[in-house]
Amino acid sequence: MGQKQHVVVVGAGYAGVTAALRVSRRHRVTLVDPKECFTERIRLHELAAGRVGAPVALRDLVAGREIDTVKATATSIDPDARTVLLDSGTTLTYDRLVYALGSSTDTTGVPGIGEHAYTLEQARELSDRLSRGSGTVTVVGGGATGIELAAELAESAGPWQVRLVTGSEPGNGLSTAGRTHVRTALERLGVRLHSHTRVQAVHSSGLSTDRGELTGDVVVWAAAFAVPSLAAEAGLRVDERGRALVDTAMRSLSHPDVFVVGDAARVTVPGTGELRMACATAMPTGAHAAEAIDALAHGREPKPLRFRYLAQSLSLGRHDGVIQPVRTDDSAHRLVITGRPAARINEWINRYTIASLHAERRRPGTYRWAKPLRPAGAGAAAGAAS
Repeated sequence: MGQKQHVVVVGAGYAGVTAALRVSRRHRVTLVDPKECFTERIRLHELAAGRVGAPVALRDLVAGREIDTVKATATSIDPDARTVLLDSGTTLTYDRLVYALGSSTDTTGVPGIGEHAYTLEQARELSDRLSRGSGTVTVVGGGATGIELAAELAESAGPWQVRLVTGSEPGNGLSTAGRTHVRTALERLGVRLHSHTRVQAVHSSGLSTDRGELTGDVVVWAAAFAVPSLAAEAGLRVDERGRALVDTAMRSLSHPDVFVVGDAARVTVPGTGELRMACATAMPTGAHAAEAIDALAHGREPKPLRFRYLAQSLSLGRHDGVIQPVRTDDSAHRLVITGRPAARINEWINRYTIASLHAERRRPGTYRWAKPLRPAGAGAAAGAAS
């Protein structure tokens, strides 16, 4: 029997909740987050478009496990003293810390974003604004977040004209067929595309770009993401973007009692490469950190994270989408699934995500993710195993 430990998890997103549920089968957990309800981030574009689902209370999501939920914000971490200071004035002590603060929309890259643009973190406020008027709503960002939001708004926003502004082509990481379908679907929905357009400033009446002024009534920024500065302020080793550097067990390279998971970590997997910020990588890293914590408590060296990509999934409104099969390293195959079949698969993926958390609550250890067929290093072709 290993020693039962107190594990503090800071952040209750996909990675944090997965880690908390999985590690709770043998250890006592304190889960810290300022929100009372779990945020289904992969559905925020639906929320912005006025499609409001039933909220999932964090207490219900962890009910029956040895997990205390604390509604608070972590303001500082002292990894040497193994303490976390909360904005309530409470200080938590831990044996192991799981840092899972994720990422949020970067509002620092262009002047005026913070003052004049909405982000998906403000999905409810955006939905309320769109319900009270008409005009032009401009979405900035040609990645999955921007594409899904523009399509959802165009399908449901009624009197609003939707515009998508991106510095390259929408869906740049997709195959040629995938990019073509995205463009066709957006145009069918009435979205005005402004590709290869760099935004220089956001102001109250629209955007200044390298191709001139784009006037509009509402701007939504969905172009880039940034991580909180708390890890760097705590003295953890971070990269140039502020993501904590971790080993294959998700341990901080500078403070091995701290495990960093999800978007807040820079994770590199042999044969797969550097993992992108996504729910698809957050949950596996959270689960793997929990396994590593338990292994160490039992005197075992943790196994390295094994992970591979299978597909990228994009919704294009409620009845269309793109499922892009990918190689182990997330590079696109030529084949794509589009239309209603893709929309159904995308919805299944979204439902499976929250269902996996409920399953993990009932029986920790049930969540699984895709892995290479061979561990990295096993044979000459291990790096390309799929």
